Formats: sequence, structure tokens, C-alpha cells
Amino acid sequence: MIDPMAFPIARKWPAKFPDRIQLYSLPSPNGVKVSIMLEETGLAYEAHRVRFDTGDQKTPEFESLNPNRKIPAIIDPNGPEGRPLPLFESGAILLYLGEKSGRFIPEEQAARYEAIQWLMFQMSFIGPMFGQVGFFHKFAGSAFEDKRPLHHYTTESKRLLGVLERRLEGRQWMMGDEYTIVDMSVFPLVRNLIGYYGAGDLVEINAFANVRRSLEVFLARPAVERGLKIPAAG
Repeated sequence: MIDPMAFPIARKWPAKFPDRIQLYSLPSPNGVKVSIMLEETGLAYEAHRVRFDTGDQKTPEFESLNPNRKIPAIIDPNGPEGRPLPLFESGAILLYLGEKSGRFIPEEQAARYEAIQWLMFQMSFIGPMFGQVGFFHKFAGSAFEDKRPLHHYTTESKRLLGVLERRLEGRQWMMGDEYTIVDMSVFPLVRNLIGYYGAGDLVEINAFANVRRSLEVFLARPAVERGLKIPAAG
């Protein structure tokens, strides 16, 4: 094991527990995917808050870990073959933690690829489209006189909610009875769309009963309740 303090990012966020997974994140929709997974698995970790209001993500220390300057990112001091593993992108981190813990990812090969398929669906479509709705509905884009962008992204988000709705028909979770990294990836974004963005009426969320049902069960999980607050404000 190599001490994570050897990484440049440790100059700004020193590790109190260098033998644990180091998480650099915020309690945003993408960030909480990983904190929820860590809480669900029980893997030992230490959380560091990357403050966007002070530009932490643009510092050389953070960029040394993620050149794309986005959260979340991790360093596992006990990575493959006992070597430290720095990793960014929430989907990649979820896959890694699933394999490391042996939990929340199907063991059977076909089912595993099916789960990866839905994880990629979230990363490629749900995240970007829901984020654009947030920009044009809640943030600076809401002042644009031309409402065609908002209409476009709203329509696409409703279509994607329809995909989720049909997938969840007769299923508790995205992969059936088994709660997986797919759910940890999808539902924080649905929660954010209708909660923080305030776009529930805009996307007609009440028309998606299966999505709302699974979201409610997801949010009731103790590990999810904890993970949504990590890293805590400091």
C-alpha cells in the first residue's frame, strides 16, 4: 500500500485515515451516487468536501486527480494488486466499488452486462438531459426569451422518464428484485430533477407511477439517507 498522502491532492485535503478510501466530492446528484455506494457497502472511507463556491475543483491539487475538474473522485490506497488506484467519473467508481465489495452488481455475466448497459444509459442520457432542464428551468437559462431549448430538454426528459417507467413495470428495481449500482446511479438524478430543480410539474412526474414508487423506496433506505448528506458541510 502506498500512502495516499503521496498524491498531490493530499496537500489540500490531508488524509486523517490514509488506509481508507479517500472520497473527494459534494452532496450533488453525481457525488451522492458514490457516497451512497460507500455507505451501502460499509467500505471504510474518508470524505473530503470539494467546494465549488471557492473554486476547489479548479485547483492544481484537484486537477491532478481529475483533469476534467468534476466530482466525485477517489483514491483507494488498497487498489488492485495492493497498489493505490486514483479514479474519477461516478459510473467508473460505482463499477469499481461493486467489484471490490462483491455487492450491488450482478455476479452472473449476462446480468452484469445488462446492469452496465443501464448504467451507461444513465451516464449518457439521464444525467445530461436532466441537467439541461435544471439549467433552463432553474438557473441562468430560465431568463432566456427563447423557450425552445427548455421545451426540447423537457420533452426529452419526459421521454427518458418513460423509458424508466416501462423498465420498472413489474420490477422493484431497475434490475428486478436486486438493488444495484444502477439504482444508485438513476434515482439521485430523479430526486434532483423534481426536488432541487423544482421541475416535477414541468416533466409531469405524477404520470410515472413506477418511477415515483421506486424513488420513494430508494430514499427510505438508511444508507441513502446518510449518503445524501456526505460530504458534510464544514
